[in-house]
Amino acid sequence: MALADDLVTIFGLPAHPLLVHAVVVLLPLSAVAAAALAVVPRWRQRYAWPLLGVTLMGVGSVPLAQVAGDQLNAKLASLENPLIQRHAELGNDLLPFALGFGVAVVALLVAGRLADRERAAAADDTAVPKTWRRIAVVVAVLVIAAGAATTVQTVRIGHSGSTAVWDGVGTT
Repeated sequence: MALADDLVTIFGLPAHPLLVHAVVVLLPLSAVAAAALAVVPRWRQRYAWPLLGVTLMGVGSVPLAQVAGDQLNAKLASLENPLIQRHAELGNDLLPFALGFGVAVVALLVAGRLADRERAAAADDTAVPKTWRRIAVVVAVLVIAAGAATTVQTVRIGHSGSTAVWDGVGTT
């Protein structure tokens, strides 16, 4: 990846753990918010844009954390720590989960908006089909599943990174 030439440090601190905090906060937060909007459709109109913003920031922070992690891993290559290698392998798997979740959130917001319009039209005309309302329900299930999968993967990766850093610390 060629996103940045040097993401190893920010203000003299390792960039990877700092950037990872954006991932571990924003992705689960957007997963919970997306699930809420999927379950309570009337919140979509009010909270769609904030959800989209948080989701885009969370998904966008993944490649930055990965690049910084790859650069940090290259600097630490002499350690040959299998726990760091496992963390790096798991970390490389997060982007597809995050992108899939991001696409599902966009689909939820679009299908939800169209379902809301269909619902309003059905108030005047009972012959209006329930096409978008049904699609919105299917997409709601998908967004909840994608959010859960992304959150689980984020936790797995974070746990492996924490284990790699803290394994053996404090023991004699």
